[in-house]
Amino acid sequence: MIKHMLTSAVFAGFAAGLLAALLHFAFVQKLILLGEGYETGVLVHFNGVATSGSLNGHDHTAISVADAAAPATTEAATATQADGHSHEHEAVEEGSALTRNAWTSLFFGAGYVGYALLLVAGYGLAEAFGKRVTLREGLLWGIAGYAALQLAPAMGLEPELPGTMAADLTARQIWWLGTAICTAGGLGLLGYGKGVASVIGAVLLLAIPHVIGAPELDSYSGVAPPELASAFAARSLAVGLIVWSALGALSGWFWSRPQ
Repeated sequence: MIKHMLTSAVFAGFAAGLLAALLHFAFVQKLILLGEGYETGVLVHFNGVATSGSLNGHDHTAISVADAAAPATTEAATATQADGHSHEHEAVEEGSALTRNAWTSLFFGAGYVGYALLLVAGYGLAEAFGKRVTLREGLLWGIAGYAALQLAPAMGLEPELPGTMAADLTARQIWWLGTAICTAGGLGLLGYGKGVASVIGAVLLLAIPHVIGAPELDSYSGVAPPELASAFAARSLAVGLIVWSALGALSGWFWSRPQ
């Protein structure tokens, strides 16, 4: 049983981690790099103030991201070429990007193997009570895992882009953990509980973290544009749903195969 759990989790987790890395590079990483640019001051928000005229394309006072980055890029390129180090600079940048992408892929692989271990442990517990988990049930478990670990916490603590402000880290971690546990417990009662008491208990567990409320800032500020932060949050949640669904389906399929 333990060997079956480990093999199911490793295969499903690494496959889901690879999918997560590909989707991250395609849809999310660009936004993170832009956020880091604002966080470090390479890019500056509020270079111009948008007006009704600018929204109609008649105001040229606002500076775009590309325009803001272009002068710095041009000056850096001129300086490097003057010193004869342009090729070395490009090589260092390419090496750094490759290293970053490799570590990101490894992180996703290891992370989703851990999530898969949680899922297959649940499958084993469900099987002990006579509930057989296959690909279809695994898909539902994956969606439930997404709801518990990403969607429900995001209702109070949205995915954070670099350059945005956030409340105290310890308070956020405590609230996130409590929300994940309560949501998982509530969904478990809805899925496997019986009777009115189970439904009432599930509703209470799902509601408690949001009644308490996530830690909030006294005032809002930050250097990254809110439009960029909202796009990052939306894409992160969409990618999470896809990957968790794949993780649940794959782990359920591996689990249901003969040992």
